[in-house]
Amino acid sequence: MKKTRVNNKPIRTRVKKVVLEAVLVAGIGMALAFVANRISPRRVVLTWNYFGGSNGSVPRSLTAVPRAGAAGTNRLAVAERLAAELKQKGLQSIDGAQALQFFHDPRFRQQQIVFIDALNDQEYKEGHIPGAFRFDPYNPAHFADYMAEVLPVCEAAQQVVVYCNGGDCDASERAAQYLVDSGLSIEKIYIYIGGIAEWKSNRLPVEIGARNAGNQRNTNP
Repeated sequence: MKKTRVNNKPIRTRVKKVVLEAVLVAGIGMALAFVANRISPRRVVLTWNYFGGSNGSVPRSLTAVPRAGAAGTNRLAVAERLAAELKQKGLQSIDGAQALQFFHDPRFRQQQIVFIDALNDQEYKEGHIPGAFRFDPYNPAHFADYMAEVLPVCEAAQQVVVYCNGGDCDASERAAQYLVDSGLSIEKIYIYIGGIAEWKSNRLPVEIGARNAGNQRNTNP
């Protein structure tokens, strides 16, 4: 019985054509997505690691302040070390006295000086520097919302003070770096090394709940 050869060439040609069309459509879609992301005020910066840590590792604790109870000389040494580390990265730092000076500066009421709280939402609600904006750099679910609110305010301000819990808490540094990566001038950013822990220990006023909710109180050491 004679075998009939089936010519699969037309089928292969059609399949190849479909694959090429799919690749072309996907390429156009990706290009449009990149353009839309680029011009969006809530754009995603692809070089950022939104989940913290290196190689998927867990970031340093955002709540522990292991040196808070150390002697004054030790605290000074730690502050000097942290300031030196930040300086090597091109970031400026301030101490408690300078942070308080910024807080009482009339420009603060005009949002020419802005405070950024880099702790998580629960810690922010439990007590933050009055008027501070919330920006948790380790919360990818609300990252775009934080940036949409914070970045325009920081761009309009003359000085931006970023803080977290002080000590080895690195959330303030991370938030500051995100702001710089978004185009904010690094010259106007200051990291408050003592953070909210030092602020509270000095019995300075804190705001409970939402920003500008009017619920303020002084804290006990």
